[in-house]
Amino acid sequence: MSVVDRRGFFGLAGAAAVVGAVMPALAQTQTGGLTSMTAGAKAISAEERQARIAKAQRLMRDQGLSALLIEPGASLVYFTGVQWWRSERLTAAVLPVEGEIAIVTPFFEEPSVRESLGVPAEVLTWNEHEDPLKLVAGWLGKRKLTGPVGIEETVRHFAIDGLQKAMPGVEIRSGAQVVRGCRMVKSPAEIALMKLANDVTVAAYRHTHSRIERGMTPSDIGAIMNEATTALGGNPGFALVLLGEASAYPHGSGQPQEVREGEVVLMDCGCDVHGYQSDISRTFVFGEPTQRQREVWDQMHKGQQIAFEAAKLGATCGSVDDAVRAYYESLGYGPDYKLPGLSHRTGHGIGLDGHEPVNLVRGETTKLAPGMCFSNEPGLYIPGQFGIRLEDCFYMTDAGPKYFSEPPPSLDKPFG
Repeated sequence: MSVVDRRGFFGLAGAAAVVGAVMPALAQTQTGGLTSMTAGAKAISAEERQARIAKAQRLMRDQGLSALLIEPGASLVYFTGVQWWRSERLTAAVLPVEGEIAIVTPFFEEPSVRESLGVPAEVLTWNEHEDPLKLVAGWLGKRKLTGPVGIEETVRHFAIDGLQKAMPGVEIRSGAQVVRGCRMVKSPAEIALMKLANDVTVAAYRHTHSRIERGMTPSDIGAIMNEATTALGGNPGFALVLLGEASAYPHGSGQPQEVREGEVVLMDCGCDVHGYQSDISRTFVFGEPTQRQREVWDQMHKGQQIAFEAAKLGATCGSVDDAVRAYYESLGYGPDYKLPGLSHRTGHGIGLDGHEPVNLVRGETTKLAPGMCFSNEPGLYIPGQFGIRLEDCFYMTDAGPKYFSEPPPSLDKPFG
């Protein structure tokens, strides 16, 4: 349950609990003996990206689309390899229903954009006084692609509005099902990178856990975790650390926190390897746990097992959440999303984005299929006291779900 997206924007917990690139001196001597686990990692090939484009084009034909517009972000990386950011100056990809794609970008950005472009593409440039959406419209017109144009679901309004004005006679539709139809089903190469990212995070957790001391703050702990992740070859994404009562609030509190004897430590951390994400949560107690802490940990652990067992091929994503919630309600939690209990979804999709469609949440009718990847994190939260969250991601195989990281066996062995 990351509170930081791929561009590093903070959620509620903010700098009090999420540690980014700044590492205090405390962490600088903590990584002795750690070596990279990712030196042999294989990036996604140009051939695989071409196959993704071909699949998108098949889906576009099925849906009657003539083209698909994609702005910078995970979907642009997925199809083209282009690593870019969003600004008022439009850079985007145009995927036609057949033939070579186009990249539209400001003239002065072309050399930089080409550095990460991983597939053949026609690069269309525009100068500062020109309208890039007119450039897109002209390119589509020349290729006689005048049917409906799909829009990737995160494209901003100004780009959609500009395209509608540049192509007033063309229908603009959602292209979400095309993109989801590709990205939701991971290839063996994607699964391998995600497994490696999870392995790095687990190793970093084990390194960090033994170095936690009384009086440390979330920033102290997060810095050790991120430094270890870097030494192990991962690109740190987020390190959310919640101490004591703050663990009862899924994304934390801005109140000062420090490690105290007998209090809960909840960590939610992740990294990426060649862009593919991990997202793992662990909860333990500094010192001797109380009977109540043990009880809630065991209940949450069982809830995670129930979710995993409910994740059967052909089952709806919503049914996984339903199974967990029914168990928790039998224990007196809830009902539904009420507290004490489970106040958020059981899990989210994961891949190039830490959170991506679809979710393990009530009412989601998408059926589980091989290649789909999810987090499994049905936390239990008791306001004013503490919360317990274990989070491990899994992927669907032809034989059912398989974990990227194995859940811990007990509160006394939080890292196996």
